Formats: sequence, structure tokens, C-alpha cells
Amino acid sequence: MTNELHGRKVAILATDGVERVELEEPLGALLGAGGQAELLSLHTGEINARQMDIDPAGTFTVDKKVADARVGDYDALLLPGGTMNPDQLRTDPDAVAFVREFVETGKPVATICHGPWTLAEAGVLHGRRLTSWPSIRTDLRNAGAEVVDEEVVIDRQLISSRGPQDLPAFCKAIVERFANAPQPA
Repeated sequence: MTNELHGRKVAILATDGVERVELEEPLGALLGAGGQAELLSLHTGEINARQMDIDPAGTFTVDKKVADARVGDYDALLLPGGTMNPDQLRTDPDAVAFVREFVETGKPVATICHGPWTLAEAGVLHGRRLTSWPSIRTDLRNAGAEVVDEEVVIDRQLISSRGPQDLPAFCKAIVERFANAPQPA
């Protein structure tokens, strides 16, 4: 275990339908680097994960409702994908407001696969460069983003990847970027 993220607390925003590997692998990388993480969701209890959007893949325990979370309590934000997960998040006013406020702080935000849908809904992608799962790229362009097809894209505090095939590079990038982000005084 390394300690690059000691003292750093990461919010992971996800709900039912999250792609299991896109939550589990980054979470493992964050914890392995000494960070802390809290799973925020639309409801308390557990969220249901999926594998390849179709097959049930277990559950994750929710730490807090996003409606009860404060952006100031976290050093970074992770938005995993899965088609159903961000599709639900982007219709929830509390989730969208949390994401918008988080981006406005300048703190790092990492997203993978369909995760950027919530960023588009929050209206924070104009003039930003990122990548995503191919099927949502038109939505991101319509939100004002420059969308590219690369393994990991870093634009200011935004870190993005295309999907599960990019997880090794994505996990490495988020640990590095989250560790090097300025800590609040």
C-alpha cells in the first residue's frame, strides 16, 4: 500500500445500475493509495451494480444520500459509468447540483464511460476536452465539449476515460491527480 492519498477524501457518486468494475477498481486504487472514500447516492441502503449493463453484479453500501452531502467535505469526486447509473443521476436535482458545485470549486473530478452524462446535465462541459463511451459523445459535443477518443484525457481538473478497457490507466491517473491537487487550508 502506498500513501499518496493519505488525508484525502473522495466522494463517489453512483446509483443503481452502476458498472461494477468502474466503481470497484477505482475505489480499490484510491484506498490502496491511502485515501478515504464515501459512496453517495440517491437513496440510502445499497445500490445494485451491473456487469456490461445487463447482468446483476452485486451491491455496494451507500454511505450517504447526495442530498445530505456537502462538497466542502471532499477533496475529489469520482463519477463511474454504466448506462442506467448516470441516466438516473442526471435527472436528480440534488445530484446535478452537487456535481455542478464540485466542478466550480476546481477540485479534481474523474469520470469514466457514461459518467460524463451527469457533467453534461450540470452544464459544466462547455469548452472542456474529454472522452467517454462512444454512444454519449454526441450528447457531450452538444453540451459544448471537445470529445476525443483517447485512453485518458486530462483537462484542468477533469480526468476522463472511455470505459472498462481503460481502467488501469484511469486508476493511475486519478491517484496521481487526486494526490497532486491542492488541499484546502
